[in-house]
Amino acid sequence: MVIAPFSLSDAGYFGDLLATSVQARGGAGVVIDAGIRDVADLEDMQFPIWSTSVCAQGTVKETLGSVNHPIVCAGASVSPGDVIAADWDGVVVVPRLNAADALAQAQARIDAEEEKREALQPGELSLDLYNLREGLAAKGFTYE
Repeated sequence: MVIAPFSLSDAGYFGDLLATSVQARGGAGVVIDAGIRDVADLEDMQFPIWSTSVCAQGTVKETLGSVNHPIVCAGASVSPGDVIAADWDGVVVVPRLNAADALAQAQARIDAEEEKREALQPGELSLDLYNLREGLAAKGFTYE
């Protein structure tokens, strides 16, 4: 679920009670361009959530919103059906029409990084793995 309020806010829009409801209905996680609260409870629930802030102050529940409409969340355009991928490093929005190509590119990158990891583990230097020595030497850098 991707959530963006109508106006910029760091208030705690989302907490453990809403997470309980989202989980009960099959939701896998939340990305919200606003604050969350009940962080310890969310962690105990193992509910994945990415927010722009944390704030104990809740919000009123009187303003009508929209569901399954295009939005802008933290500067990114998000449309219904887009693929949202998130980890500790951040969140990415993949337009639905590009999902298969993005998956193939992501897998190719994972495979390439695994090959590099296998070269680096026994001690090969990234200077050599990425063929950086010559360019750095031209700039006056030497590594011994």
